[in-house]
Amino acid sequence: MSSVYSFDADAGDIQEIKKVREFIREFYSESKKLWYLAAPAIFTIVSQYSIGAITQVFAGHVGNIQLAAFAVQNNLIGGFAFGIMYGMGSALETLCGQAVGAKKLEMLGVYLQRSWVILNATAIPLTTIYIFSAPILKLLHQNPQISKAAGTFALWMIPQFFAYVFTFPIQRFLQSQTKIIVMASVSGVAFVGHVLFSWLFMLKLRWGLPGGAVVLNTTWWFMAVAQFVYVLSGACGDAWKGFSRRAFENLTGFVRLSLASGVMFCLEMWYFVGLILMVGYTKNAEVSVDAISICLSISGWTLMFGVGFSAAISVRVSNELGAGHPRTAKFSVVVATATSLFTGIILGIIPILLRSRYPPLFSKSSSVQKLVNDLTPLLGFTITLNSLQPTLSGVAIGAGWQSYVAYVNIVCYYLVGIPIGLVLGFVFKKGVKGIWYGMMAGTVVQTIVLIVMVLRTNWIKEASIAGERIRKWGGDPDSQPLELH
Repeated sequence: MSSVYSFDADAGDIQEIKKVREFIREFYSESKKLWYLAAPAIFTIVSQYSIGAITQVFAGHVGNIQLAAFAVQNNLIGGFAFGIMYGMGSALETLCGQAVGAKKLEMLGVYLQRSWVILNATAIPLTTIYIFSAPILKLLHQNPQISKAAGTFALWMIPQFFAYVFTFPIQRFLQSQTKIIVMASVSGVAFVGHVLFSWLFMLKLRWGLPGGAVVLNTTWWFMAVAQFVYVLSGACGDAWKGFSRRAFENLTGFVRLSLASGVMFCLEMWYFVGLILMVGYTKNAEVSVDAISICLSISGWTLMFGVGFSAAISVRVSNELGAGHPRTAKFSVVVATATSLFTGIILGIIPILLRSRYPPLFSKSSSVQKLVNDLTPLLGFTITLNSLQPTLSGVAIGAGWQSYVAYVNIVCYYLVGIPIGLVLGFVFKKGVKGIWYGMMAGTVVQTIVLIVMVLRTNWIKEASIAGERIRKWGGDPDSQPLELH
């Protein structure tokens, strides 16, 4: 067996060992740390994702046009804005995580406020996408009836968009301090309330999509306010010392990392938004969009497991690099990658086993149910792959590689995946399946590239870079370089 690593209690990092028994012991030890972060993170993310998915389920019982309108708005318009806010907010995963590792807790509150400043400045002009979503969708040659309904729904969802601005940075702020139980509790309460009130307003009172919009907006603002109250309560100690003018200092570098984070995440998220867009050009678009949106909802639910591992490994990597423990960071990557891949295989098998049972939960249409059934094997493979890929992206976020991964995403997704999907779907007339096969080809290539990047990483150098970043963007400029063990 090749050399692996074991924890060195004296140095704080790990040292090389060769015994299988010691490897298993350290794998188990690191797994406990990973699951301590990943389990509540997965619950939080699944709850938040399910908020939109539950609305989609109720929309499907209101009518096919309502389901398609919600799917288009949620995946195209809302997905575009969500991707920018979530991605830009993920810059805090790098900065706050490395600051915690370096014991610079006083900088976390400053970083949080800087993120709010930048995200608000970005969100204001982006509201034009919501305002003009109907003509934008028509310009993209989407179904006119669906475009009109989706455009109206988009206007109602502007308050939810601004809830993203406050929620996502707070979650990264809490996550870096491993205060994930708080996030999970707030999200769990929000989800239960959302199910109850969505049923009441959308079906019982027959408000339809307007009722869904009211409940969605209220749910997201509840989460934002509840988490903010927790931060103000003093539970975060030195990490929050009140509002500071320092939030407006050193914004240039912070903006660059935020933009790189946003671009990296958006290129991933918009890639599958493009799947909805291309399917909208196929024959019988209403059935095709409904079916693919259901598959993506299932994929999205399971993807949240991968995103949970992404959050956990980004904290582990950033904390260990910030503390000057490069080999511990490397071992964390090994454990997280193996765990997420195994989890993905299990999750991918489940919809295949239940392929005849779950489509009726989303739509009354027999045509939609049949197409979903036909797409399920491809859905299972997608779920397995999408459990591994977010973990690798989490490594990139923890180490601060966002700009590099953005270039990788451009090439793999938009120069490989989309062209193949277009050729298979429209030239070879494979329809929805052909488009999806092409998109998956891009994801496979991207995953392989990320694996190669991780394998070739010099972790000692990455720990040194983390130390420089902390000093440059808020730490003590006169402090000595971090000692690497």
